[in-house]
Amino acid sequence: MSPWGAELWRLAGALAAGAAGGLAVGRPWFGLWMTTMALLAWHLWRGALFQRWLARGSGRLAREPGGLWGELYDRVLALRRRQQQRKRLLTAYLSRFRELTDALPDGAVVVRRDGGEIQWFNEAARRLLGLRSQDLGQRLNNLVRHPAFLDRFRAAEPGGSATFPAPVDGRRLLEATVVPYGTDLALVVFRDVTRIHRLERMRRDFVANISHELKTPITVLAGYLETLAEGDGTCARRWGGPLEQMREQVERMQRIVEDLLLLSRLETDPSPPSEREVDVPALVRELVEEARALSGGRHAFSVEIQEGLHLRGSAAELRSAFANLLTNAVRYTPAGGRIRVRWRADGRRACFEVEDTGPGIPAHHLPRLTERFYRVDAGRSRDTGGTGLGLAIVKHVLERHGARLEIWSEPGKGSRFACCFPCQEG
Repeated sequence: MSPWGAELWRLAGALAAGAAGGLAVGRPWFGLWMTTMALLAWHLWRGALFQRWLARGSGRLAREPGGLWGELYDRVLALRRRQQQRKRLLTAYLSRFRELTDALPDGAVVVRRDGGEIQWFNEAARRLLGLRSQDLGQRLNNLVRHPAFLDRFRAAEPGGSATFPAPVDGRRLLEATVVPYGTDLALVVFRDVTRIHRLERMRRDFVANISHELKTPITVLAGYLETLAEGDGTCARRWGGPLEQMREQVERMQRIVEDLLLLSRLETDPSPPSEREVDVPALVRELVEEARALSGGRHAFSVEIQEGLHLRGSAAELRSAFANLLTNAVRYTPAGGRIRVRWRADGRRACFEVEDTGPGIPAHHLPRLTERFYRVDAGRSRDTGGTGLGLAIVKHVLERHGARLEIWSEPGKGSRFACCFPCQEG
C-alpha cells in the first residue's frame, strides 16, 4: 500500500475510534473534535521535528518515523545523497579543470566585458602578469597599463592581438588576445612570444646581412658581363647567348636583393612613415605611364583618378607599393588584355585599385599571396621576371600607413587588388 493510502486508513481509524469513544459518553461530535485536534497536534509536532532535521542537515534519524512522514524523510535523504554525489562529481571536475588550466603555458584571465573586473585567472597568468589572489575583482586594465594592450582591450570588435612587454619582466614579450563569450564575460589569453620575436629578429637580420653581402659581388659580376658583351666583338659573337642569359640572371638577382633590402628596412624600421602630403593623383599618372612603357602596347589601359585626393605618408613607399601592383598586372595579363587603374574615395576610405583580365588566382592561394617568395605558378613567375617579394612589400607598406590590401580574383576572369587607406582630415 502507498504511504498516502496507509495514512488515510490510519486517519479513518483514528476518527472512527474517536467517534466511538464520544458515542460511549453520549457526545460523538466531541470525540471527533478531540481526535481531530490530537491528529493536528501530532502532525504539527512531526512537522517541527522535520523542519529541525532539515535545518541541522543531519543524516539518519535515531528512530525512523513511519507512514507519510517516513516517506518524506526517505525522499529528502535520497535527494541529499544525489546532491552529495553531484557535488563530489563537480568538485572532481573543478579540481581537474584547475589542474588543466594551471598546466597551460598561456596565461588566461576571465573578466567582465563592460568593467574589466577580474573573475578568475590561472597559474600562468599569475606568473606572467604578477597577479595575486587579492586582485580578484580589480580591473585588469588598471593592472596591465601598456598602451598596446589597452587599445586591444578596449576595441569594440573581437579577435586581433597586441604585443607588449610583460609587466613583471620587460625583457619578455607577451601577446594578448581578447575573446568575448557568454553574455558579459571575456577571456583574455596572454602568450609568451619572446622566443618567436627573437627568432624573427634573427631571421630579418640574417636576410638583411646576406642581401648587403650579395649586393657587391652581383654588381661586380654585372660590370664584367657588360664589359665582355661590349668588347672587341669576338667574345660577344662566340658567347653572346650565354652572356645574355647570365646578364638576365644577374639583373634578376639584383632585383631580388633590392627587394629584400627594401622589405628588411620596412620590417625593421620602427619609425612611422613620413607625414608629408603625397600628391597621389600625380603619382598614379606617372606610374601608369611607366606601366604603358613596360606593356609596349600589348594591353589596353583605362584610368580613373579623383583629383585633389591626397594622402599623408612616404611617397617613396607608396610608389613602391603601387608600382608592384601595376607591374604584376602587366606581367601576368596576356597580350590584348585590359588593365583598369582607379584612385578614388570609397565611403570613408581612399582606394588605389588595379584590375586586370589575367588568368585569375584560385581561392585557396589568396590567403598566402603576401608571403615572401610564395608563387601561384613558380615556373610562370620566373618567366615573367618576378621576385616573389612584390606583394610582401605592398603588405608592409600598407601596414605602416594604417591601410590594408584587399584581393578579389576568379580563375578565368581576372583579379583586382585594392590598397585601401582610411580617409584623413585636412
